[in-house]
Amino acid sequence: MVKQFMLLVVIVCCAFKADAQHTYNLNNTPQLNKYQDSLLILSEETFAAQEDFSRLEKNAAFIKKFITTLKITGSFNYGFDSLKRISILKATDNSFRIITWFIPLNDGTYRYYGTIQMATNDGALKLFPLNDATNAISDPNALTTHKNWLGARYYEIVPVVVNGKQPYYILLGWKGNTSKTSKKVIEVLSFEKNEPVFGRNIFETEKNKPLRNRVIFEYSKKNAMTLIWDRKVNMIVFDHLVPYEPNMIGNFEFYGSDLTFDAYKIAWGKLSISENVALKNEATLNEDLYRAPKKASEVIINPNN
Repeated sequence: MVKQFMLLVVIVCCAFKADAQHTYNLNNTPQLNKYQDSLLILSEETFAAQEDFSRLEKNAAFIKKFITTLKITGSFNYGFDSLKRISILKATDNSFRIITWFIPLNDGTYRYYGTIQMATNDGALKLFPLNDATNAISDPNALTTHKNWLGARYYEIVPVVVNGKQPYYILLGWKGNTSKTSKKVIEVLSFEKNEPVFGRNIFETEKNKPLRNRVIFEYSKKNAMTLIWDRKVNMIVFDHLVPYEPNMIGNFEFYGSDLTFDAYKIAWGKLSISENVALKNEATLNEDLYRAPKKASEVIINPNN
């Protein structure tokens, strides 16, 4: 199984590093539509597979076909709307988009995949493949790059500009964890010397405590958690998670919402914590688009789970 997985990694890396071949047709939408149809079949076959290796093998075929598709001029503005299992978030300034998805494994864990596609003047393909290094990252607060990414499937992107400087982007993501717990993450993406960096020292998790680079929530897989950007109040609003009983502190298998909400408010480039905020019902209207899968054959993810 280890050798097979290493072979899969080599295939994926080679696909991402392949040189792009470009055509410069004014409208490649019909060609992109055909490729999307093929990708949809591969995606469904991946999730229909019963064994882990078969699922990963089909995902490798999906990646190769996806890279071939992205090489087509005009792919940056093509939405791939039929591919419901992948998330595509584009920066508001159209400078890049981040594409993420996951593969569930039979032991209840997940592997994450993705890439950052940069906008280019001539349509040339420029990618930063995201290598999921979740199991190798000993410090969850560490700054990381696309080469050692703390994998997640992102469902919302929020640009932050401070004093007219180059923006950074807050990413909200779902991160299925084990058969017992799920995770949500508030991540930060910025570009330093034209390279992506994940994490930024801007999060106030407790009053008068050192700032953190990202925030990770862990809770019982049997429960749900809301984590959303509430545009009406310009805050990231989330469930306050607590253990069922005081003697369960630190055992996240027994954590869930106490029906109150906390929030992060962006102020002067930092995110300050606010407790017991009111969550307006309108903020949760689109959450059914993202539900955590209960088994490999299910598709949808939900920021409420």
